[in-house]
Amino acid sequence: MSRPPLPPFSRNDAVRKVRLAEDAWNSRDPEAVSLAYTPESRWRNRSTFLNGRAEIVAFLSEKWSKELDYRLIKELWAFQGNRIAVRFAYEWQDKTGQWTRSYGNENWEFDEEGLMAVRFACINDLPIKETDRLFRWPLGRRPDDHPSLAALGL
Repeated sequence: MSRPPLPPFSRNDAVRKVRLAEDAWNSRDPEAVSLAYTPESRWRNRSTFLNGRAEIVAFLSEKWSKELDYRLIKELWAFQGNRIAVRFAYEWQDKTGQWTRSYGNENWEFDEEGLMAVRFACINDLPIKETDRLFRWPLGRRPDDHPSLAALGL
């Protein structure tokens, strides 16, 4: 199975790959998201270590059962060859209604078929008031005209 764009990435390829990942995560569909990763993909997400698609699906299912109304923006930070680094922010609320903005960086490494083989994510959380939310589009894909993280000053 091939997932274009394929490495080595041009700048346009890397930007496209980041947006495809953002769109997939904003779908909040763990099975669909997992297909962008190799069957034996290795992750570090905060202090959680995962191996393979089954663990990714279980992790994302649990994540999105707790992180309600999830909306994410990813931006290209750097790229070279088969690697991409991104920065991101996402907003979500818990079951009590408390909103949080989570910030972080990810380092990605892809195989020759464009599947992500390695993902390392560092994430920090900041409780926010509902009135401080910046990501207010309807659930799903971020509109193309929504400001970027840089434009939002994040």
